[in-house]
Amino acid sequence: MRYILLILLLNLSYFTVGQELARRADLGASIGFPNGKDAGATVRNVDPGSPLDKSGLRPGDVIIKLNQEVIKDPDRWSDIFFDLRADDQLELLVKRQDQFLSINAQLRGLPKETYKNTRVLYEMVTTNNGLNIRTIITHPKNMKGKLPALFVVGGLSCSSIEVYPGRRVSGWTQVLQDLVTKSGMVVMRMEKPGVGDSNGNCGQSNFEEDILAFITALKDLKSKNYVDSSKVIIYGSSMGSALAPYLANKVGVAGVISDGTFVKTWFEHMLEIERRILEFKGNSPSEIMEKMNEGYIPLYYGMLVEKKSYAQVVAEKPWLEEYNYHSPNHMYGRPVKYYHQVQDFNFSKSWYELKVPVRIIRGTNDWIMSDDDNDMIIAILDKNGHQDHLLYRYPGLDHWNMIHEQPIDSFQGKTGKWDDNISQIIIDFAQEMVQ
Repeated sequence: MRYILLILLLNLSYFTVGQELARRADLGASIGFPNGKDAGATVRNVDPGSPLDKSGLRPGDVIIKLNQEVIKDPDRWSDIFFDLRADDQLELLVKRQDQFLSINAQLRGLPKETYKNTRVLYEMVTTNNGLNIRTIITHPKNMKGKLPALFVVGGLSCSSIEVYPGRRVSGWTQVLQDLVTKSGMVVMRMEKPGVGDSNGNCGQSNFEEDILAFITALKDLKSKNYVDSSKVIIYGSSMGSALAPYLANKVGVAGVISDGTFVKTWFEHMLEIERRILEFKGNSPSEIMEKMNEGYIPLYYGMLVEKKSYAQVVAEKPWLEEYNYHSPNHMYGRPVKYYHQVQDFNFSKSWYELKVPVRIIRGTNDWIMSDDDNDMIIAILDKNGHQDHLLYRYPGLDHWNMIHEQPIDSFQGKTGKWDDNISQIIIDFAQEMVQ
């Protein structure tokens, strides 16, 4: 019996590793999030000629149900949306003015990336916990011999690291495209668990699962017969920039580029963000002190230090409800457990143990991360006798790779300006490290 069970498990393992990842669906429509109180997600626009357009969906329609599930919780809506795959049958219950309509469509897959002089490979790695993870590898079509490589580690959100055709252009997507087409290097990007084509549920997965996936993908990159494994660089942005030193220490790389980073605990980070937001909103120094003491310190202490959900914290201290703009069990689309693990993660230790060359990019108008964190990292590296590090402060740059006149412009969502040097400095740093 044990022998039969072992054979079954081996066969299942083989099937899991060998199967192809299903392509994420192209919904062909822009749909807002439900408000968490009332059922319904409002359709903003519908792509002409898309399956939903042909099935009769129109801007202004309110989706009440998707495949029999009521659309109400914004976090659950993200899970449903990201789980849709090509060829899925979609059944919508839609409210249009005073009418309820049933709309059915078969979804098509998102188009894949293509570039004129660049080869794009959609591949897969399987983590030790059984998740199949999408990797996207690019390199020049005329590649000869083994090339240096760049491993990209993105931020904490559930947004895709793929620049599929039709995706909204931003500073971040422009950086990704430039790294692919202008670096002359092999570039690997990885979709986190539950993002893009990857298995899993981003709204439920945690920080440790992300780390495992990154380690698995990075090892796979180093094993490629067209990659010079001694010349692999990690480029990390936002959360990825703080995680990059840990991955470098764990797997072994030639250098780290850290863009928009931090080193303090997430508790300190959130308090600094709230203080900056209060300043942007015009609160006086006295008002800021009162709101920090009365609201934000106990709110984040309960969630991050005492390891509770926002729902639990507010239930115990009802006056904190007016300060909490996060959902009951999530923050920025990730579950509170994700942040419990981030709070306990020793970022300082990873920086202190780092031996390889480091280039840190700090945007002077990045209001998400603290300028002080960057100086702290340099002090940590200096204390350990690190020999090759540089902190580059990029004038006007915000957290999303755009140029603004002042931080409040980025906070208010103004468009900002693109500068080709934003990508070029990353490329220059990477190429310098692999010489």
